[in-house]
Amino acid sequence: MTAARPETDVLIDADLIAARVDELAREIADRLPPDLLVIVVLKGSFMFAADLLRALDRAGMTPTVDFITLSSYGAGTTSSGTVTLSRDLSEDVTDRTVLLVDDILDTGRTIAYAADLMTARDAKAVHSCVLLDKHEKREVDIQADFSGFPVDDVFVVGYGIDMAHHFRSLPYIGVVRQD
Repeated sequence: MTAARPETDVLIDADLIAARVDELAREIADRLPPDLLVIVVLKGSFMFAADLLRALDRAGMTPTVDFITLSSYGAGTTSSGTVTLSRDLSEDVTDRTVLLVDDILDTGRTIAYAADLMTARDAKAVHSCVLLDKHEKREVDIQADFSGFPVDDVFVVGYGIDMAHHFRSLPYIGVVRQD
């Protein structure tokens, strides 16, 4: 028998997420070419990326998609400070406009690593879109070009974001209760 998982409190509900994703797609469509290459940073951003890609399609864009797996957390709840690449792209980024899609911009190390990697591989332009921005945790001087929601320095879960591989399936962004 497995132990009951902790309860969560809703921080950002599913309807608010859906509305903001549609807004982000319109912002992106207004600023970037329709045939951009969307690079999804796995694993936490997969739900956000899927919804964003559908919204980009509704906004008239025709992006291609690839995936990269980067991590600085592992199974823990604090960043190790080192970004590791465990799954690389299959697409060539040379002379392409790239949109990096990630779940959370906190320390900035992961998105900076990915942006530097795409630049080194001769991408024409590299932009970033994140669902959540924990600005107060920033350790690298980087800002997202497109950002869903600012959040305080709390450990969030849901909508693809996990805590030790749990809570990804929640339809909202929540905070684990510390009862």
